[in-house]
Amino acid sequence: MTAVEPSPHRADLVAQNTRGLPVELLRVDGRHTDLDPGFDRVLVDAPCTGLGALRRRPEARWRRQPADVAALAKLQRELLSAAIALTRPGGVVLYATCSPHLAETVGAVADALRRHPVHALDTRPLFEPVIAGLGEGPHVQLWPHRHGTDAMFAAALRRLT
Repeated sequence: MTAVEPSPHRADLVAQNTRGLPVELLRVDGRHTDLDPGFDRVLVDAPCTGLGALRRRPEARWRRQPADVAALAKLQRELLSAAIALTRPGGVVLYATCSPHLAETVGAVADALRRHPVHALDTRPLFEPVIAGLGEGPHVQLWPHRHGTDAMFAAALRRLT
């Protein structure tokens, strides 16, 4: 398993949480790695506005500006594109954010579907053993008022070629 995290603080958290596991931690930008393509599975836990966690961290609303959404959406699309490039044909990329903002969720996925040889998989079976009422899919959007969670988003994309 390989983990990529450019932020020193977050990389330290990844190292703590994976201690004792066979994980290689690279402290680099996920958009620009020297990794060889061919991964079976890639998780993109994308940096986001964090608006989905407002119920737990209401002060976060004062840390974000409208321009942050555009900058983060660009970064998310670039990270998702890089992840797809690292995934072998037939492999799967799971894209996740803790935001309900359309630019950070379905917008990023729609961009990937237009630009890359991928198709969306039904993500609901990953959650249904634990969480009900996930809607029509194929992506999952969790809501605080409905699911008792943060407003999390997840989409699975299979690389075709």
